[in-house]
Amino acid sequence: AVQASDIPYMSFPALLGARFLANTRNIVVAGTHGKTTTTSIIAWLLEAAGRHPGFLVGGVPGNFDRTARAAKGDHFVIEGDEYDTAFFDKGPKFLHYRPTTAILTSIEFDHADIYRDLEHCQESFRKLMATLPQDGLVVARWDHDSVAEVASEAGCEVRRYGPGQDWDGRIEGIDPNTGSMQFTVLHEGKVYGTFSSIMVGEHNLYNQVAAVAALDREGLDADALAQGFSTFSGIRRRQEVIGEPRGITIVDDFAHHPTAVKLTLEGLRMRFGGRRVWAIFEPRSNTSRRNIFQTEYGTAFDAADRVLVAPPQGLENIPEDERFDAELLASDIRSRGGEAMVVGPGLDAQGVSAAACAHICANALSGDVVAVLSNGGFGGLHQMLLRGLDQS
Repeated sequence: AVQASDIPYMSFPALLGARFLANTRNIVVAGTHGKTTTTSIIAWLLEAAGRHPGFLVGGVPGNFDRTARAAKGDHFVIEGDEYDTAFFDKGPKFLHYRPTTAILTSIEFDHADIYRDLEHCQESFRKLMATLPQDGLVVARWDHDSVAEVASEAGCEVRRYGPGQDWDGRIEGIDPNTGSMQFTVLHEGKVYGTFSSIMVGEHNLYNQVAAVAALDREGLDADALAQGFSTFSGIRRRQEVIGEPRGITIVDDFAHHPTAVKLTLEGLRMRFGGRRVWAIFEPRSNTSRRNIFQTEYGTAFDAADRVLVAPPQGLENIPEDERFDAELLASDIRSRGGEAMVVGPGLDAQGVSAAACAHICANALSGDVVAVLSNGGFGGLHQMLLRGLDQS
């Protein structure tokens, strides 16, 4: 109806670019993984340094308790989503975001409903590189070939980060009591600064190295960054501890792509040491309900002690030979020496969640860590667990 009328209209990303990003230094965090975490950290590091940035995050940073705000200072930090913009604009959202700095954390095949393959994904990120000004900056995970291929086409300064790169990092220690990590950032082999953060794991180490490399160019020194890292309170649904009923730690995490599942569980293993880790996985995204990564999921749960796999829902529009097989995943995990089962086969989403909750309440012990991995609500499983474990 709007298209048939004379009423002007535009997409939200286009509006954001035109009205909120035209006069700020914009740090766009893009990539398959780590966008929400890295965006949230950078926004807080700038805030802690008194820069009063604007931000838009695909999650809720604990320090702000909101997903977005306009800038009062010179900077806007934004999560650069490669998903398409609108039904009338099939280009990725991040093309509207006018980056001064772009961070590329990773590029993998994802969003199988709109991308054909990895090369097709890379095309979108190449377009992002083309939007950077000559005096801009790219901070790129250079040990990832798919990132280096794209970032090498940028016509501005490139800061390479990752193992063995100009910007590197090392984990100095983990405190399992506080759930915090001490880490050092290295620049050209020399110590740039040593920091403490509650974002634990190698993947979070490099998310934070990327933040340092980007903000060093914006004039923040190691002392200012240390204050920000030490006071960062995390992000909802990113290794978020939502309760500890009966001494059992319930963690909510958005991980659903096999790489994200693997990195999240390895981070939890590092954070919680020898405690028994459960992974409760809901294949819910357009990609995870297909068998594109069936093999990769088989090795993604190695860091977990017990795995419950929910049967995927809403498969009616996916050809039978393209559907994700939950039973095959459980079998693959068991073949690698893990414990795994499909929970609630044949049930709807609510029934699966109830079955998962009942199994966990009957078998989890004090000291266990139960990680619920889903990019959705998992039929209310999180709250079911908090109530059920309290009552059992």
